[in-house]
Amino acid sequence: MNLRARQAALAVSILFATSDVAAAWQVPQAQPPLEATGCGGRASLAITVTDDSGLIPIPGATVVLRWTDAVRRPVREEADGDGRLFLCVPRDAGQATLWAEFGDASSEEALIALEPGAAHEVQLGLLFGETRTGRLIGQVRDARTDQPVATAAVSIAGRPEVVVSDQRGRFALSGLPVRGHELSVQHLGYAALTHPVTVTRGLTTEVEIGLSPDPVELEPLVATATRPRRLEVGGFYERRYWGELTGNGTFFTAADIERRAPLRITHMVADVPGVRLANCNLQGHGCRLYSTRASTGFSDEGCQLNVYLDGNVVVRGSNERWSRAAGDGPLRNRPPPESLNNLVLPGEIAALEVYVGAAELPAEFGGPDSRCGAVVIWTK
Repeated sequence: MNLRARQAALAVSILFATSDVAAAWQVPQAQPPLEATGCGGRASLAITVTDDSGLIPIPGATVVLRWTDAVRRPVREEADGDGRLFLCVPRDAGQATLWAEFGDASSEEALIALEPGAAHEVQLGLLFGETRTGRLIGQVRDARTDQPVATAAVSIAGRPEVVVSDQRGRFALSGLPVRGHELSVQHLGYAALTHPVTVTRGLTTEVEIGLSPDPVELEPLVATATRPRRLEVGGFYERRYWGELTGNGTFFTAADIERRAPLRITHMVADVPGVRLANCNLQGHGCRLYSTRASTGFSDEGCQLNVYLDGNVVVRGSNERWSRAAGDGPLRNRPPPESLNNLVLPGEIAALEVYVGAAELPAEFGGPDSRCGAVVIWTK
């Protein structure tokens, strides 16, 4: 049994464990509607995730949603035991793009226009089965000014679907067969672009496109990269997207780290504004990273950043200051934090996030010990 078949079987077995066989095969639309009350006149989204037949709900599938016309944090939440998710829409949001993921399966992307006070029902069908597919997402920019290009027509040779980049120049194509494709991008006033891209099974290929307004003066620019699945599941790309909108956080990919080629990762983190490196010995061990934008109240040396490795906290910067403050109390024997350089090498890192204060931190890295900020590391 291949991986997709096992995933589909797992989803069905979960359903059968929570309801009888007859109920499990009901069409999702036949179930009682999700309550639209409590949104205070705002639009609501009732999302159901199913298999590609549209008959079997998929419990625990992940729904990813981005507000395309509002500066709002992207949503990444799991559907309930019936494959359903209900959301109240922010008042300033008039449009959203969303899709669903389960294992290495993904749905087509849906673009929804949101009317105030209206209840919107969306069904997202995961592409299981034998067809091997992947996703292509990207951003179109002006190669001269680096500004986003909206309403660019993006298509794949031999396929009828044409998508249009949004106001931030972003686009997505889902359900593409796993193989090489010819990507076409066109916009009035720019030189047309065609470029080969490769779609990988169950993964997302990211494309950065720079269209030239003057084909004689400047060649179009294209950069492609396959997104590691660990980073997608961990929400890295949603946080980076939000950080680009708000200026909160600094983000590095493996390609960024490779270009910089730091001897130790603390050297790269210390270049982020608001971060100070201290206590390193000659071998580069014992290094501590401090936020210069926050204070512990216990010393003038700064506020030490927490460190997360693959979603788990491995260094609590608060340990050191708590030990000083505790004196002979119960915290006096708490060990000092490890150095980041002792945990991971630069070449082992898939992505890096740096937040230099509590105001920048996403909720998943917040808490009572987080006022100094955090360094978040994702390994390959």
